[in-house]
Amino acid sequence: QEELVESGGGSVQAGDSLRLSCAASERIFSSYVRGWFRQAPGKEREFVAAINWNGARISYADFVKGRFTIYRDNANNTVYLQMNSLKPEDTAVYYCAADISQVRFGVRVEEYDYWGQGTQVTVSS
Repeated sequence: QEELVESGGGSVQAGDSLRLSCAASERIFSSYVRGWFRQAPGKEREFVAAINWNGARISYADFVKGRFTIYRDNANNTVYLQMNSLKPEDTAVYYCAADISQVRFGVRVEEYDYWGQGTQVTVSS
């Protein structure tokens, strides 16, 4: 069973929007910090955004501030990433992740315990 399943990726033009979803299994408690990362071809996986259990604490990478919004629906155990004003450099596989520590609020790959399989986002100019 996949603990985290992403959806919503696709191919769009520069300036378009996409909304990614990350549905979690029951093993992923709504109290966990959830994050989004991305990995472009030939590059390392990088942090995009993170949100704590109730949305009171949110962090974004500088390159998405003002364009992307992370939010969550704990009733459905789903986290979303609304991506607006997409740029070709946003092209990557986007991964959602969960941190089960309940003490961290991390921006590093190694701080997350569960990962989805990723969803491709391609932005053409």
